[in-house]
Amino acid sequence: MATKIYTKTGDKGQTSLIGGTRVPKHHIRIEAYGTIDELNSFIGLVRDNISEKELFDLLIEIQDRLFTIGSLLAADPNKNKMQLPQIFESDIIVLEKAIDKMNETLPEMKHFILPGGNRIVSYCHIARCVCRRGERAVLKLAENEKVDELIYKYLNRLSDHLFVLCRKLSKDLNANEIQWKPRL
Repeated sequence: MATKIYTKTGDKGQTSLIGGTRVPKHHIRIEAYGTIDELNSFIGLVRDNISEKELFDLLIEIQDRLFTIGSLLAADPNKNKMQLPQIFESDIIVLEKAIDKMNETLPEMKHFILPGGNRIVSYCHIARCVCRRGERAVLKLAENEKVDELIYKYLNRLSDHLFVLCRKLSKDLNANEIQWKPRL
């Protein structure tokens, strides 16, 4: 027998955290892990348009880490008894190495770049912006509740990775990087 996807327990605007605590669906914790879920979906959209195996595999790894972050954010730090996966410094180092490798082949950046140039590049820029929004939500949550600092450190590095990935994709696809030249 199939499991029902709906429980009706959230019909009055509340949801449960891992650990059983009920909170309003607009709670900053829900906003934080909901934004990470949105980011994960955009990363999937980018991944679906990537043919380079190494990059494809890294995006799957990133999606796995985002599920980890989502589960950590969905848990009540005071009541959760469940063992959850963790984020490690080594996860951040993976992103830094990927950034450095991509940067080796890119021209020096002397101006801000307008998002766009190709559909997949635009998707990647959207993912970068959602990542920054997720980072802000996590930092807001961390003002009042315990949040592992590796979570927001990972998100910060991931947004850097996504920006460099945009530049790499632009180069690989011969897309035009339009520099922003402010009108003064």
